[in-house]
Amino acid sequence: MSRPNNLRIYFQDSHLVVIEKPAGFQVHTPTDYAREGKTVRKNNVSILLRKQLDLEIFTVHRLDRATSGVMMFSLTSDFAKALQKRFHAREVKKTYLCLVRGWTDDTGVIDQALSKKLDGGAMVAARTEYETLHRFELPHALGKYEKVRYSLVLVKPITGKIHQIRRHFRHISHPIVGDTVHGDGKHNRLWRELLRKPGGDVNYLFLKAYALNLKHPITGDDLEFRTQWNRYWTRMFELIGFCPIIFLP
Repeated sequence: MSRPNNLRIYFQDSHLVVIEKPAGFQVHTPTDYAREGKTVRKNNVSILLRKQLDLEIFTVHRLDRATSGVMMFSLTSDFAKALQKRFHAREVKKTYLCLVRGWTDDTGVIDQALSKKLDGGAMVAARTEYETLHRFELPHALGKYEKVRYSLVLVKPITGKIHQIRRHFRHISHPIVGDTVHGDGKHNRLWRELLRKPGGDVNYLFLKAYALNLKHPITGDDLEFRTQWNRYWTRMFELIGFCPIIFLP
């Protein structure tokens, strides 16, 4: 995947900045930053954004490294605390889009406790709501079936646990396409082939932080920020013959 010289900025005022986080980029600076050196700088949103703005920034929420989409940072520590309170109170509405294996129900709620860490630990409550936007088949044989089925799903995580959406859809046997940790290897390989470009295969996680909705803690303005589709998403829409028009409440 190409590395941008500058991150795309959707909004900025004296309190916050909203960007497009590319897939494959870390958010937090690794603890062993000194050893990682230049490799970290090229693939770290926090480092790149500080350099781009020439300002201090403060993280208020997170996205997985493999996940792309809308992400918000605070420009002051006090505003960061105010935003974090909004996130914890679930006053910031997060909307995702994902492509999953199989045909999902029209709507659903996944209430499945998850471990605090991927390798175990205490179980904590986690809840994800979803709505199916589109179902389709592709004429590729995997296993005993002559065609493969997929669903394009709008997702609203009510809680925010590590890899929550990815783990929840695996739990209901609809893993996200391109997920090399919780997904299905056969379907990932198929989509690597479908997305192939000169120079080799690409594995892309089809999980997009589509929108953030909130009330500005200082001005009181209602804010809505939406992502833009990159070439992997537009290629997928071309293959399935469908591009969603999404209406958010």
